Amino acid sequence: MTYQVLARKWRPKAFDQLVGQPHVVTALVNALDTGRLHHAYLFTGTRGVGKTTLARILAKSINCETGITSRPCGKCRACTEIDAGRFVDLLEVDAATNTKVDEMRELLDTAQYMPVSGRFKVYIIDEVHMLSRHAFNSMLKTLEEPPEHVKFILATTDPQRLPVTVLSRCLQFNLKSLSPPALAGHLKHVLEAEAIPFEEPALAMLAKAAAGSVRDSLSLTDQSIAYGSGRITAPQVAEMLGAVGADLVWPLLERVAAGDGPGALEASERIAERGLSCDQALQDMGSILHRVAVAQMGGAPEAGDPEAPRVRALAEALDAGRVQVFYQIALLGRRDLPLAPDEFAGLDMAVMRMLSFAGAGTAAAAHVAGEPTAAARPSGGGAAATVRSVSSAAPPVPAAAPVPVPDAPAVRAFEGDWPAFVEVEALTGMAGLLARHAELASHDGNHFQLVLPEASRMYAERLYQDKLKAELLARFGPGVRVSVRVGETSGASVAAVRNSDAQRRLESATQSIETDPFVRELVDGMGAQVVSSSIKPATEPQGEATDTGRGKP
Repeated sequence: MTYQVLARKWRPKAFDQLVGQPHVVTALVNALDTGRLHHAYLFTGTRGVGKTTLARILAKSINCETGITSRPCGKCRACTEIDAGRFVDLLEVDAATNTKVDEMRELLDTAQYMPVSGRFKVYIIDEVHMLSRHAFNSMLKTLEEPPEHVKFILATTDPQRLPVTVLSRCLQFNLKSLSPPALAGHLKHVLEAEAIPFEEPALAMLAKAAAGSVRDSLSLTDQSIAYGSGRITAPQVAEMLGAVGADLVWPLLERVAAGDGPGALEASERIAERGLSCDQALQDMGSILHRVAVAQMGGAPEAGDPEAPRVRALAEALDAGRVQVFYQIALLGRRDLPLAPDEFAGLDMAVMRMLSFAGAGTAAAAHVAGEPTAAARPSGGGAAATVRSVSSAAPPVPAAAPVPVPDAPAVRAFEGDWPAFVEVEALTGMAGLLARHAELASHDGNHFQLVLPEASRMYAERLYQDKLKAELLARFGPGVRVSVRVGETSGASVAAVRNSDAQRRLESATQSIETDPFVRELVDGMGAQVVSSSIKPATEPQGEATDTGRGKP
């Protein structure tokens, strides 16, 4: 008997066999059970998620000899002929090869004739977005008011290219791409039924490579069965796909997190030695970093995830800021790979960028890696291979003479007058904005408790507090704490006083202009008008401009 590929053998023949589309199946089943059938359906979604399969099942449901049902028998002549692709009242058209208006008119001319053997004449038009504009126009009237015995089922991967006039005439269902765990579960079910031995990590790799497509996942499974001589193993699948594999990516990221420069470059070199895809390596690093970021935000790992402990460990080893930086470096590294001398150099440079933010070569990184803090990191002037081959037996370099460190500024005590402190210190940027708009609610030791009016709520953000805390640390020494709340104020903040003074001077200037004899003569005698918005005080004291901007860090 001729071998039938898995994608065809396991093509669903009933609604309950369809994988990963419960929202569509539920709507269609309810419509069939209640007899509320639409005359035109549009199924959208990426390749291999079940658009034409769903169309054929729907055609069976409305033509089954047992009656219109959501559970076609699969045994009557209509069901078997539809499954075999020879049902005379089911017309499947590939719009990619029948794009012209004449072909569409010829097809629609047959719609007026009654079905030969079925209850309905069903037109399935695949990749309908490929039709020409004139072909769409020719089908609009028939699509809007078809004969009672005609049903249209359209399928497309690109619904944005369909005219609005077509979309408005159809009942639209969007089929989702399947998640890797859902695809892996489906593959497991298929392989167990086929009695083919497999390793679950291999299924996870196949599901990820399929990018949400059931058909692609089954085709890749067929390929891996042939590649592994009837057995599916993780190493063979990784080799077939050119995948990097968790055994290489995880050590690389863990070395980067520890600031272990030589170890990270060695892990990168192992990827190069196997001739694996550097783009895939960076993509996998980005995927892991995304999971780490989710874990840092309190997200729960997927059930049964074998890598969950490593994700948690990496989430604890890295702060959130560095995870975001590493993720961005991985994305930009993929973008820059075509511009690199070769893709392995591009991967090396992306890893070294991460190391520069991880603190590789510093005393802290050496402590994490278990190395003496005096060990110096090789300079980046040579090629990556040269950096890796530096001998640990190189002659010692004489220590440089110590550079004199200037004395730290003297630490002083806060005297309790917040406005006077702000005026004297003339703080700038974000620290200055928060200091000028806030009032000192209380001061206990080195704990500054500030309060902001509701109109200045924006300055309560963490970044403003951190900038002000840094300024206070420089002046009052370690142990300074800053807390900010929004509430009622007395209007005694530096900004409020400045704004009040500015308003008073503006009112005084306006009154002076309006009472000026010459101005009064122009207004009364010549009908002139005073433009209030153009009036400004004659002088504005230094540094007393109103504070309205957000400032710079």
